[in-house]
Amino acid sequence: MDNTRYISSSTNSPEPFTTKWKAPSNIALVKYWGKINPQLPKNTSLSFTLSSSITTTEVVFMPNNKKTLEFKFYFEGVLKLDFYPKLKSFFNQINKYIPWIDSYSLKISSHNSFPHSSGIASSASSMAALSMCIMDMERMLFPQITIAEFNQKASFLARLGSGSAARSIEGPVTLWGENPLQPGSSDLYATPFGNNLHPIFVDYQDTIVLVDKGSKTISSSKGHQLMTNHPFADQRFVQAENNLVNLVQIMQTGNLDAFIKIVETEALSLHAMMMTSNPYFILMKPNTLEIIHLVWKFRKETQTPLCFTLDAGANLHLLYPKSNKQEVCAFISESIATYCQDGQYIFDEVGSGAKKV
Repeated sequence: MDNTRYISSSTNSPEPFTTKWKAPSNIALVKYWGKINPQLPKNTSLSFTLSSSITTTEVVFMPNNKKTLEFKFYFEGVLKLDFYPKLKSFFNQINKYIPWIDSYSLKISSHNSFPHSSGIASSASSMAALSMCIMDMERMLFPQITIAEFNQKASFLARLGSGSAARSIEGPVTLWGENPLQPGSSDLYATPFGNNLHPIFVDYQDTIVLVDKGSKTISSSKGHQLMTNHPFADQRFVQAENNLVNLVQIMQTGNLDAFIKIVETEALSLHAMMMTSNPYFILMKPNTLEIIHLVWKFRKETQTPLCFTLDAGANLHLLYPKSNKQEVCAFISESIATYCQDGQYIFDEVGSGAKKV
């Protein structure tokens, strides 16, 4: 893979600059679980870009004379030194692609629109927002960059901080991973689904139900590593690619019965990989299973096209068309809320990607 085309010049004179971007999280429908360095996926994933679950990040770039990048990171207005190692690693990885950054000191200020440990991928939204700020600075230094190049490189950089962050730059549906179904697709960055997306998915709804807001017993990074010698890894990667082929067609036709089957299969397959790895682990909670059974019962009794998916955690994303919002909201309030921690759930919907503030 040719990464050299993402290397920018370091010759332009440093200038002070301030920029602020908001970027959404995303929820994968076909899951990415298993990777190789540097943050390359073992299978293609497909995701909904969310709308309201966002990270807003402001970066102040100030020229320095040390020729070495310096930064401070503030989260919700508080200096966060515990974030330093992850950010330092990120900047070390992207440095060769944006060598001009060594001429700056950065003040990074960030906040989320959603609570911590809520089943919403904050690493995706935060790394996407930071990468958009970095690319905005690069565009100021090199104004000839096109919008397509801007978004592609932002996705490329975001991926190096968090794999799923590659899918948070654009929307409403994105693919990450090289695949013959998607012209221009790549393992290096995510690409938008294109103009063939069926209208029903453009404003699809996602209600995140908060079963457990505690920290996970194992990190996603560790979970990805456990796929390296997983006894079912090869079969899982084949399953994911087959599901992707079928889901791409479904996203064009709007076949909701087929959509539901693949999305729920993918969610359960993801957790099956966790439960059969070495060491094995379970991230679902008893109330996760209770809600799954309630969703199945509600769908069977009402014929409402409501389904669930899960990321690497206990909280569920309930997905449904906007035309069914009234009855689904009533169902969540009356039947699901009691299984949520503190009765909490978050309404969101499919969105269009990162935006400058």
